[in-house]
Amino acid sequence: MASSGESRPHRVVVLALDGLLPFELGIPHRIFTRARDEHGRALYEVVTCSVRPPGPVVTDADFTVHVPHGPEALATADTVIVPASYELGPLYDDGTLTPELAAALAHVRPDTRLASICTGVYVLAAAGYLDGRPATTHWSDADRFQGMFPAIRVDPDVLFIDDGDVLTSAGVAAGLDLCLHIVRRDHGAAVANEVARRTVVPPHRDGGQAQYIHRPVPDPQLATTTAARTWALARLHEPIQLRDLAAREAMSVRTFTRRFREEVGISPGQWLTQQRVELARRLLESTDLPIDRVARDCGFGTAQSMRQHLQQNLGVTPTAYRRTFRAAVRT
Repeated sequence: MASSGESRPHRVVVLALDGLLPFELGIPHRIFTRARDEHGRALYEVVTCSVRPPGPVVTDADFTVHVPHGPEALATADTVIVPASYELGPLYDDGTLTPELAAALAHVRPDTRLASICTGVYVLAAAGYLDGRPATTHWSDADRFQGMFPAIRVDPDVLFIDDGDVLTSAGVAAGLDLCLHIVRRDHGAAVANEVARRTVVPPHRDGGQAQYIHRPVPDPQLATTTAARTWALARLHEPIQLRDLAAREAMSVRTFTRRFREEVGISPGQWLTQQRVELARRLLESTDLPIDRVARDCGFGTAQSMRQHLQQNLGVTPTAYRRTFRAAVRT
């Protein structure tokens, strides 16, 4: 995987299929091309290819897009991303690849990282990349997808799944979360957060967050949990109890917990842990503070507690995380 210290950026190749959604096609370009190292150098190169020679590709809108590369570009990819398409033909009907699509995927090197957005997961599944693995797709398509590919462990309730060299995401906006997650995984929270700021999107939504929330926009007549979250973010270094959060909104603990989950998609406790982990990442990347001090400043209390949370959420120790991403920053 190319890094900021290597001679070339990591190459992301986006496979554009007929019937594609223009919004999803643009997500990888929007996210990855804005990822820069501290010297302003591009960390990724993004190109778009088709299963045919360069030319027009039909979208689900009233226009076509000109794709400048043919399937041979897939052989040059470090990461291949397959956005959704509404014209998957036999693939969507019986789970088989068309000869044209199969020939295109034959260009993908064995060590290439693969990712899908929404129903782009059908392409990875039909090619056999997901057998025995966990995967997700848009919640409304999950039952159909599971029935067609029983060897895949489908989770319809998450935004995205990172299974190492293969990543899958739910519909549309979850593609933003997935691409930001990849940037964060490759180059750390500081780079990903800067991309999010430039794109004006939330810097982090955990992959395990529910993709379908019954009240995505709270009723304006009802109190929300926004003030409590703002209050908590300014005090992550302090002990924060559920009753403290509920008191900020003048709600009972039970009402606050229900309202919070409706608005955010996860419990208050999960959200607090998520925010503390993100703060720990930023401090480990951007400062030389001792591990014990980082743990206190993030509200974990002890280095052991922070180590357990980072191991659970990131799969690495604080020391290993700092070594990886501080080295990248100094390159």
